[in-house]
Amino acid sequence: MKEYYYDKLLNVKTRGDQKGFNESLHYHRYEPTPYSDLEIFSNTYEMKCTDRMVDFGCGKGRLSFYINYVYNASVVGVEMNEIFYHEAISNQNSYLMKCKNRKDKFHFYHGLAEEYPIDPADNRFYFFNPFSIQVFRVIINNILLSVEKAERDIELILYYPSDDYIYFLENQTSFELKEEVTLAGLSEHNPYERFLIYRLLYV
Repeated sequence: MKEYYYDKLLNVKTRGDQKGFNESLHYHRYEPTPYSDLEIFSNTYEMKCTDRMVDFGCGKGRLSFYINYVYNASVVGVEMNEIFYHEAISNQNSYLMKCKNRKDKFHFYHGLAEEYPIDPADNRFYFFNPFSIQVFRVIINNILLSVEKAERDIELILYYPSDDYIYFLENQTSFELKEEVTLAGLSEHNPYERFLIYRLLYV
C-alpha cells in the first residue's frame, strides 16, 4: 500500500524491479528499497538539509526523492542503466512540479558507480547491494581519497547489507558501526532485513 501512497505523494513512478540480469556479474539487478522500510529508517536516522547523499545504483530515483522530501537534503543518484537513468530524470521533472525550488538539490549521474567522481560535498553514501565486493572496495577507496583532499564527516548507509561488505568495512577500513536500524516483523526472521550505518573514524 505504501508503494502507491508514496509514489503518488512524491508525484513519481518508481515501482517495479529490473527485468532480466546485467551482463556483468559485478552488478546486481535493480530493486527499489521498500517505502515501508524507508519510513522506519527516516524515523530513526538524522540528516541535515546541508548533507548530500549519494545513492549508488539509484534506478528510477526512489531514494533520492524520498530523502529530499523528508530531509530537504541534496541527493545524487548514480545509475549505469540508461533506461533507468532517463526514468529517474523524468521522475525528477515530475517531482519538481510538486516540490518547486529544489532543482539545485538534485543530480543524476549516468555511468559506472566506480567512475563517479566523489564531490567534496558528498558526505552520505547509500548502498542496497548494488554490486560485487570488488566494485564496493573501489568506491570506498574513492571516498577515502576524496576525504584526504577535503576532510569531512562521512557516513555509509547499508540496506540489506552483505556479509562481504560488513567484513571489509570492519576489518580493512577505518569505518565503525554507528547505528543499526532493525525492521519490526522482518529482522527477526531475516538478519539481512536492516540498515547499518557506518561512520568514518579519523586516525
